[in-house]
Amino acid sequence: MKILKKILVILLTILLFISIFYIDKTFAFSVTDLTGTQISNTELTSTGNRIITILTTVGAVLSVIVLIILGLKYMMGSVEEKAEYKKTLMPYIIGAAFIFAASTIAGAIYRIAINLGNLG
Repeated sequence: MKILKKILVILLTILLFISIFYIDKTFAFSVTDLTGTQISNTELTSTGNRIITILTTVGAVLSVIVLIILGLKYMMGSVEEKAEYKKTLMPYIIGAAFIFAASTIAGAIYRIAINLGNLG
């Protein structure tokens, strides 16, 4: 397993250097290239809602899968392994809470931003 990790790190490093030194595309633009098109508020809101929904769904599915895996490992593990899984459980619970609360947090930030925009 350690050899596989070393090989993966070496391959990723080689790919990084190849992409830095041998790819010469520049994705830049000047201010005169901007067309000045505007996005409506409803279009921005619906796009943001779709992105948040997708991210929340993927995060929830992944957190449930990880919880199932941790539960199976906990049930099958020895006493030492159970103690180790208990240590990793608290950061997992905090992360899962953030994942499940992400849409609420994003909605609150959006409402605050709209209210600040209406003040000006």
